[in-house]
Amino acid sequence: MSALLAAENLTKTFRGLVAVSEVSLSVRLGEICSVIGPNGAGKTTLFNLISGVLKPSSGRIVFDGKDMARVPSWNFARHGIGRTFQNLALFKHGTVVENLLVGRHIHLTSGVVSGAVFWGRARREEIAARERVEAIVEFLEIEEIRDKVVGTLSYGQQKRVELGRALACEPKLLLLDEMVSGMNQEETEDIARFVLDIRDDYGVAVLMIEHNMRIVMDISDRIHVLNFGQKIAEGAPAEIGRDAAVAEAYFGGMDAVPKGEAAAARPNPVESVTHVDG
Repeated sequence: MSALLAAENLTKTFRGLVAVSEVSLSVRLGEICSVIGPNGAGKTTLFNLISGVLKPSSGRIVFDGKDMARVPSWNFARHGIGRTFQNLALFKHGTVVENLLVGRHIHLTSGVVSGAVFWGRARREEIAARERVEAIVEFLEIEEIRDKVVGTLSYGQQKRVELGRALACEPKLLLLDEMVSGMNQEETEDIARFVLDIRDDYGVAVLMIEHNMRIVMDISDRIHVLNFGQKIAEGAPAEIGRDAAVAEAYFGGMDAVPKGEAAAARPNPVESVTHVDG
Protein backbone atom coordinates (compact mmCIF):
# COMPACT_ATOMS: atom_id res chain seq x y z
CA MET A 1 0.00 0.00 0.00
CA SER A 2 1.48 3.36 -1.05
CA ALA A 3 2.17 6.20 1.38
CA LEU A 4 -0.14 9.17 1.06
CA LEU A 5 1.95 11.17 3.55
CA ALA A 6 5.67 10.76 4.12
CA ALA A 7 7.34 13.01 6.69
CA GLU A 8 11.09 12.59 6.49
CA ASN A 9 13.47 13.57 9.29
CA LEU A 10 11.35 16.53 10.40
CA THR A 11 13.05 18.87 12.87
CA LYS A 12 11.68 22.07 14.35
CA THR A 13 13.62 24.35 16.67
CA PHE A 14 12.48 27.52 18.45
CA ARG A 15 15.47 29.70 19.37
CA GLY A 16 17.57 26.69 20.23
CA LEU A 17 14.77 24.64 21.78
CA VAL A 18 14.28 21.43 19.80
CA ALA A 19 10.54 20.69 19.75
CA VAL A 20 10.68 17.96 17.11
CA SER A 21 13.89 16.10 16.27
CA GLU A 22 14.35 14.09 13.06
CA VAL A 23 10.89 12.51 13.15
CA SER A 24 9.88 10.35 10.21
CA LEU A 25 6.44 8.84 9.77
CA SER A 26 4.04 7.84 7.05
CA VAL A 27 0.32 7.43 6.57
CA ARG A 28 -0.92 5.07 3.90
CA LEU A 29 -4.05 5.32 1.82
CA GLY A 30 -7.07 4.07 3.77
CA GLU A 31 -5.21 4.00 7.07
CA ILE A 32 -5.96 5.33 10.55
CA CYS A 33 -2.77 6.27 12.40
CA SER A 34 -2.33 7.77 15.84
CA VAL A 35 0.40 9.92 17.33
CA ILE A 36 0.72 9.47 21.09
CA GLY A 37 3.15 10.57 23.74
CA PRO A 38 3.38 12.25 27.15
CA ASN A 39 2.73 15.95 27.68
CA GLY A 40 5.27 18.07 25.82
CA ALA A 41 6.35 15.27 23.49
CA GLY A 42 6.01 17.47 20.39
CA LYS A 43 2.77 16.05 18.99
CA THR A 44 1.00 19.31 18.18
CA THR A 45 4.20 20.81 16.78
CA LEU A 46 4.43 17.80 14.47
CA PHE A 47 0.83 18.39 13.36
CA ASN A 48 1.60 22.06 12.75
CA LEU A 49 4.45 21.01 10.48
CA ILE A 50 2.38 18.49 8.55
CA SER A 51 -0.52 20.94 8.08
CA GLY A 52 1.73 23.83 7.04
CA VAL A 53 1.12 26.03 10.08
CA LEU A 54 4.88 25.83 10.75
CA LYS A 55 7.77 25.33 8.34
CA PRO A 56 10.30 22.67 9.37
CA SER A 57 13.81 23.73 10.33
CA SER A 58 14.97 20.70 8.37
CA GLY A 59 13.49 17.59 6.78
CA ARG A 60 10.69 17.42 4.25
CA ILE A 61 7.05 16.50 3.80
CA VAL A 62 5.86 14.63 0.73
CA PHE A 63 2.09 14.47 0.33
CA ASP A 64 0.37 12.57 -2.45
CA GLY A 65 3.67 12.50 -4.33
CA LYS A 66 4.33 16.25 -4.01
CA ASP A 67 7.11 17.88 -2.00
CA MET A 68 5.28 20.45 0.13
CA ALA A 69 8.33 22.64 0.85
CA ARG A 70 7.23 25.42 -1.51
CA VAL A 71 3.52 25.18 -0.79
CA PRO A 72 2.23 28.14 1.28
CA SER A 73 0.39 27.25 4.49
CA TRP A 74 -2.97 28.51 3.22
CA ASN A 75 -2.75 26.10 0.29
CA PHE A 76 -2.24 22.86 2.22
CA ALA A 77 -6.01 22.36 2.45
CA ARG A 78 -6.36 22.77 -1.31
CA HIS A 79 -3.84 19.96 -1.75
CA GLY A 80 -5.96 17.66 0.42
CA ILE A 81 -4.86 18.05 4.06
CA GLY A 82 -7.75 18.86 6.40
CA ARG A 83 -7.47 19.48 10.11
CA THR A 84 -9.27 20.00 13.39
CA PHE A 85 -7.66 21.83 16.30
CA GLN A 86 -7.15 20.99 19.97
CA ASN A 87 -8.89 24.24 20.90
CA LEU A 88 -12.11 24.85 19.00
CA ALA A 89 -11.71 27.36 16.17
CA LEU A 90 -15.29 27.90 15.06
CA PHE A 91 -17.25 31.03 14.17
CA LYS A 92 -19.35 31.12 17.34
CA HIS A 93 -21.91 33.63 16.00
CA GLY A 94 -22.58 31.67 12.83
CA THR A 95 -24.94 28.74 12.38
CA VAL A 96 -23.82 25.15 11.99
CA VAL A 97 -24.45 25.23 8.23
CA GLU A 98 -22.60 28.53 7.85
CA ASN A 99 -19.57 27.09 9.66
CA LEU A 100 -19.60 24.01 7.44
CA LEU A 101 -19.83 26.17 4.32
CA VAL A 102 -16.59 27.87 5.36
CA GLY A 103 -14.88 24.56 4.67
CA ARG A 104 -16.02 24.77 1.06
CA HIS A 105 -14.23 28.04 0.27
CA ILE A 106 -11.22 26.29 -1.31
CA HIS A 107 -13.55 24.82 -3.95
CA LEU A 108 -15.10 28.16 -4.94
CA THR A 109 -13.39 29.52 -8.04
CA SER A 110 -15.93 31.92 -9.54
CA GLY A 111 -15.05 35.60 -9.76
CA VAL A 112 -16.55 38.63 -8.03
CA VAL A 113 -18.88 39.55 -10.90
CA SER A 114 -20.21 36.00 -11.29
CA GLY A 115 -20.72 35.77 -7.55
CA ALA A 116 -22.51 39.11 -7.39
CA VAL A 117 -25.11 38.15 -10.00
CA PHE A 118 -25.20 34.55 -8.71
CA TRP A 119 -25.25 32.96 -12.13
CA GLY A 120 -23.26 30.44 -14.14
CA ARG A 121 -20.30 28.95 -12.29
CA ALA A 122 -21.06 30.80 -9.06
CA ARG A 123 -24.54 29.32 -8.89
CA ARG A 124 -23.33 25.80 -9.69
CA GLU A 125 -20.61 26.00 -7.05
CA GLU A 126 -23.03 27.27 -4.42
CA ILE A 127 -25.46 24.43 -5.13
CA ALA A 128 -22.65 21.85 -4.98
CA ALA A 129 -21.36 23.34 -1.72
CA ARG A 130 -24.76 23.18 -0.04
CA GLU A 131 -25.35 19.63 -1.25
CA ARG A 132 -22.00 18.58 0.21
CA VAL A 133 -22.76 20.31 3.51
CA GLU A 134 -26.20 18.68 3.78
CA ALA A 135 -24.58 15.28 3.23
CA ILE A 136 -22.14 16.00 6.07
CA VAL A 137 -24.96 17.16 8.36
CA GLU A 138 -26.70 13.83 7.79
CA PHE A 139 -23.47 11.84 8.14
CA LEU A 140 -22.62 13.44 11.51
CA GLU A 141 -26.26 13.17 12.69
CA ILE A 142 -26.61 16.88 13.45
CA GLU A 143 -29.83 17.59 11.53
CA GLU A 144 -31.57 18.93 14.64
CA ILE A 145 -28.94 21.64 15.19
CA ARG A 146 -28.14 22.54 11.57
CA ASP A 147 -29.63 26.05 11.88
CA LYS A 148 -28.56 26.77 15.46
CA VAL A 149 -25.87 29.31 16.36
CA VAL A 150 -22.68 27.42 17.16
CA GLY A 151 -21.99 29.40 20.35
CA THR A 152 -25.20 28.02 21.88
CA LEU A 153 -24.24 24.38 21.37
CA SER A 154 -22.67 21.97 23.81
CA TYR A 155 -18.95 21.24 23.64
CA GLY A 156 -19.53 17.82 22.11
CA GLN A 157 -21.81 19.25 19.43
CA GLN A 158 -19.25 21.92 18.57
CA LYS A 159 -16.63 19.20 18.16
CA ARG A 160 -18.86 17.54 15.58
CA VAL A 161 -19.24 20.84 13.74
CA GLU A 162 -15.48 21.30 13.59
CA LEU A 163 -15.11 17.75 12.29
CA GLY A 164 -17.76 18.51 9.68
CA ARG A 165 -16.00 21.67 8.57
CA ALA A 166 -12.79 19.72 8.02
CA LEU A 167 -14.73 17.14 5.98
CA ALA A 168 -16.25 19.91 3.89
CA CYS A 169 -12.77 20.59 2.48
CA GLU A 170 -12.88 17.09 0.92
CA PRO A 171 -9.51 16.10 2.37
CA LYS A 172 -7.45 13.09 1.35
CA LEU A 173 -5.81 13.15 4.79
CA LEU A 174 -7.59 14.31 7.93
CA LEU A 175 -5.57 15.44 10.96
CA LEU A 176 -7.53 15.16 14.20
CA ASP A 177 -6.02 16.90 17.22
CA GLU A 178 -7.54 15.47 20.43
CA MET A 179 -11.06 15.05 19.07
CA VAL A 180 -12.47 13.33 22.17
CA SER A 181 -10.79 15.49 24.80
CA GLY A 182 -13.37 16.66 27.32
CA MET A 183 -16.11 14.37 26.02
CA ASN A 184 -18.21 11.90 27.96
CA GLN A 185 -18.23 8.18 27.15
CA GLU A 186 -21.18 8.31 24.73
CA GLU A 187 -19.73 11.27 22.81
CA THR A 188 -16.34 9.56 22.67
CA GLU A 189 -17.82 6.39 21.21
CA ASP A 190 -19.74 8.43 18.62
CA ILE A 191 -16.56 10.17 17.47
CA ALA A 192 -14.72 6.86 17.22
CA ARG A 193 -17.53 5.53 15.03
CA PHE A 194 -17.40 8.63 12.83
CA VAL A 195 -13.64 8.30 12.38
CA LEU A 196 -14.03 4.72 11.21
CA ASP A 197 -16.84 5.74 8.84
CA ILE A 198 -14.77 8.64 7.48
CA ARG A 199 -12.10 6.12 6.52
CA ASP A 200 -14.53 3.51 5.19
CA ASP A 201 -17.25 5.65 3.56
CA TYR A 202 -15.27 8.71 2.44
CA GLY A 203 -11.97 6.95 1.74
CA VAL A 204 -10.08 9.50 3.83
CA ALA A 205 -6.86 8.56 5.62
CA VAL A 206 -6.70 9.75 9.25
CA LEU A 207 -3.79 10.82 11.45
CA MET A 208 -4.85 11.68 14.97
CA ILE A 209 -3.33 12.91 18.18
CA GLU A 210 -5.23 11.23 20.95
CA HIS A 211 -4.79 10.72 24.69
CA ASN A 212 -7.66 8.30 25.17
CA MET A 213 -5.73 5.06 24.87
CA ARG A 214 -8.79 2.86 24.52
CA ILE A 215 -9.79 4.76 21.37
CA VAL A 216 -6.22 4.64 20.07
CA MET A 217 -5.92 0.91 20.61
CA ASP A 218 -9.38 0.13 19.23
CA ILE A 219 -9.35 1.99 15.90
CA SER A 220 -5.72 2.62 14.93
CA ASP A 221 -4.00 0.59 12.23
CA ARG A 222 -0.60 1.95 13.31
CA ILE A 223 0.67 4.08 16.17
CA HIS A 224 3.62 6.49 16.26
CA VAL A 225 4.97 7.33 19.73
CA LEU A 226 6.84 10.55 20.51
CA ASN A 227 8.80 11.46 23.62
CA PHE A 228 10.80 14.67 24.08
CA GLY A 229 10.41 15.47 20.39
CA GLN A 230 11.75 12.15 19.13
CA LYS A 231 9.94 9.13 17.76
CA ILE A 232 10.62 6.19 20.05
CA ALA A 233 8.29 3.56 18.61
CA GLU A 234 6.04 2.68 15.69
CA GLY A 235 3.82 -0.30 15.10
CA ALA A 236 0.43 -1.93 15.39
CA PRO A 237 -1.50 -1.39 18.64
CA ALA A 238 -0.51 -4.79 20.05
CA GLU A 239 3.17 -4.08 19.38
CA ILE A 240 3.04 -0.63 20.95
CA GLY A 241 1.22 -2.00 23.99
CA ARG A 242 4.16 -4.29 24.70
CA ASP A 243 6.97 -1.89 23.82
CA ALA A 244 9.41 -1.31 26.68
CA ALA A 245 10.36 2.19 25.44
CA VAL A 246 6.70 3.22 25.48
CA ALA A 247 6.24 1.86 29.00
CA GLU A 248 9.35 3.79 30.04
CA ALA A 249 7.96 7.04 28.58
CA TYR A 250 4.55 6.68 30.24
CA PHE A 251 5.36 4.90 33.50
CA GLY A 252 9.11 4.89 33.96
CA GLY A 253 9.49 1.24 32.96
CA MET A 254 7.61 -2.04 32.68
CA ASP A 255 7.86 -2.64 36.42
CA ALA A 256 6.04 0.64 37.06
CA VAL A 257 2.93 -0.27 35.08
CA PRO A 258 -0.07 0.22 37.44
CA LYS A 259 -0.61 -2.93 39.48
CA GLY A 260 -4.32 -2.33 40.04
CA GLU A 261 -5.24 -3.49 36.55
CA ALA A 262 -5.95 -7.08 35.69
CA ALA A 263 -2.92 -9.28 35.27
CA ALA A 264 -3.48 -9.31 31.51
CA ALA A 265 -2.74 -5.60 31.38
CA ARG A 266 0.91 -6.12 32.28
CA PRO A 267 1.97 -7.41 28.84
CA ASN A 268 0.03 -4.56 27.24
CA PRO A 269 0.78 -1.59 29.52
CA VAL A 270 -0.44 1.25 27.33
CA GLU A 271 -4.00 -0.06 27.40
CA SER A 272 -4.00 0.46 31.17
CA VAL A 273 -3.94 4.21 30.51
CA THR A 274 -7.46 5.40 29.72
CA HIS A 275 -6.41 9.03 29.34
CA VAL A 276 -3.09 10.79 29.55
CA ASP A 277 -3.11 14.56 29.92
CA GLY A 278 -0.85 16.48 27.57
